Amino acid sequence: MVTPRQARERQRQGVLLIDIREPHERVSGQAEGALAVRRAELEAEPARHLPDPAAEVLLICQVGKRSQAAAEALRGAGFARVYSVDGGTSAWSRDGLPLVRPQLEPAEADFLERYSRHLRLPEVGIEGQKRLAGAHVLMVGAGGLGSPAAFYLAAAGLGHLRLVDDDIVDRSNLQRQILHTESSIGTPKVESARERLQALNPSIRVEPVQARVTSENVEALLEGIDVVVDGSDNFPLRYLLNDACVKLGKPLVYGAVQRFEGQVSVFDAGRHRGRKPCYRCLFPEPPPPEFAPSCAEAGVLGVLPGIVGLLQANEAIKLLLGIGEPLAGRLLQFDALAMRFRELRLPADPDCPVCAAGRPFPGYIDYAAFCASS
Repeated sequence: MVTPRQARERQRQGVLLIDIREPHERVSGQAEGALAVRRAELEAEPARHLPDPAAEVLLICQVGKRSQAAAEALRGAGFARVYSVDGGTSAWSRDGLPLVRPQLEPAEADFLERYSRHLRLPEVGIEGQKRLAGAHVLMVGAGGLGSPAAFYLAAAGLGHLRLVDDDIVDRSNLQRQILHTESSIGTPKVESARERLQALNPSIRVEPVQARVTSENVEALLEGIDVVVDGSDNFPLRYLLNDACVKLGKPLVYGAVQRFEGQVSVFDAGRHRGRKPCYRCLFPEPPPPEFAPSCAEAGVLGVLPGIVGLLQANEAIKLLLGIGEPLAGRLLQFDALAMRFRELRLPADPDCPVCAAGRPFPGYIDYAAFCASS
């Protein structure tokens, strides 16, 4: 190993210094005069970048660990005079040695800096982040659940968010619907949400749709959508979204809250007939109104929709990236007073009228009448 000051002096004498970090790591600055070559590229084709095996070469990363490992690998490949800069770029900066920022297009610089923490995750990386940028999500509801879910999807770099809600902002919303502010009272929720989300991340597209979701428009709203996030607060709309997602093969991220309890799941029966459940497998019939009062009737702890909405955003991102284990086939219940999670297995109903394997779609129904009849 060599210290940053020793590396700077050898660099002045003509020794090659190579920054082996990822592009997003170099956005905040790299050692002046260093050649940028990703570690994987350097180790895969060393002769391409180090034509003289006998020449002295210095490697630098962020804190020195990766450059030390790379130097050992290259010495094992016959490049005997490869050394690591102790402490990496962090130590280089602390010693007051000159840093330069790479010349990038503004959009590329924004992408690499904004999502730098995502890009460091092997499960996401540049390709995963680009996948998020190309994704389309339908968010139904810009209220208690939609607020935190939309905020974090926007922050994560989701490319296109279609936000549907027919309501306007009321003062009673502000206790939990954090997309909206005092100045938003009286304005459409989708417009208030669009303004806040674009302020957070100008690079995403927020498509506000001030409308009630019905059997007549649901398929148009689902067109081009990769994942649906259900932030609704009534049973007719939940059944409608479920049936449309089963018919069109869209994953549905479900969430619900009441008083101090919430629940989350993923219904993906449309893509996994007979293997994953739909919402009707959980609730073949809606519960009687006295057992399922609305939040306006029963009340809700203000932070509870935030917790459940964040879990929904997490599930949506996992589905878009194809990572982890989604909650499909599992119902996650949360008790805010006891601070306790409980998971229930939720099998597919082989006799489900909508998602059973081989069963044709029965058509949309009068969902309000269906729920009122229970």
